[in-house]
Amino acid sequence: MKINWKVRFRNPVWWAEVAAAVILPMLAAIGLGWEDVTSWAALWNVIKTAFANPVTVAAVLVSVWNTVTDPTTAGICDSDRALCYEKPQGGEK
Repeated sequence: MKINWKVRFRNPVWWAEVAAAVILPMLAAIGLGWEDVTSWAALWNVIKTAFANPVTVAAVLVSVWNTVTDPTTAGICDSDRALCYEKPQGGEK
């Protein structure tokens, strides 16, 4: 699995996607929204409850998988061009 992890780890948008991919399925499984998690204890309770349910764990794994794979390439590897990046590619055209 050739993925340019160095560049992904430097991309704050990717980190936001990963955070949402982990937290949102947990909240949905428990029936909560962002506004219900108002303390670290509440967040820990969400995590413990979510990971006790194998369906929720599967949903989190699939969501994270979707943030890692590049749908514009065949398979699960980054393109040869993306593997050569030293930093996240800019949005310039």
